[in-house]
Amino acid sequence: MRDLTTRELYQALEYAKSVDETGGRKILQRFQLEQPAFAQTIFGVFPQVIAEQNPDMADLFMDLCFDVICVFEKTFGPLPSQNTMGFGWLEKSAALLVTELQALMTGRPMAQKIRDKPQDRFTERLIDSNSQTGLVGFMNTAIDDFASENPVRVKATRITQTLIFTVIQLFGVMYDQATAH
Repeated sequence: MRDLTTRELYQALEYAKSVDETGGRKILQRFQLEQPAFAQTIFGVFPQVIAEQNPDMADLFMDLCFDVICVFEKTFGPLPSQNTMGFGWLEKSAALLVTELQALMTGRPMAQKIRDKPQDRFTERLIDSNSQTGLVGFMNTAIDDFASENPVRVKATRITQTLIFTVIQLFGVMYDQATAH
């Protein structure tokens, strides 16, 4: 998957912000129909994890996930169907990403030899995949700005940024796999 240009990114984000409530509901309904497991993960599981640290950040996360859906649909076309792709893509992709992210977290106990392989694989995939660095950067800035408005939100910044990064990476994998089918 190619990285978004700055122009594509801002046009897609403008589109996301211009969607009215009715249009937003349709986009979310379509996402839930086309990718039910993924929708449950990003709008059910991930926000619960964030809400344990701060409910405001969980709400922001869901808003940002809506923006991510809009960005990918606007730039890369309609969402691929889970029925077409199969049900295992999300589970396999998420498991690989979790392993790689855990290897990057230096505070987690792990032997260096074991840590090196997922770190190297993650770095290679970032270089090869065009990991939407502009979109990730925009989202991280939005999270930082929102957290800075209220000190109790700050503790949930890292998990919110990690999970929005994960969502963006999984969208890239989903569109890549759909193209391969």
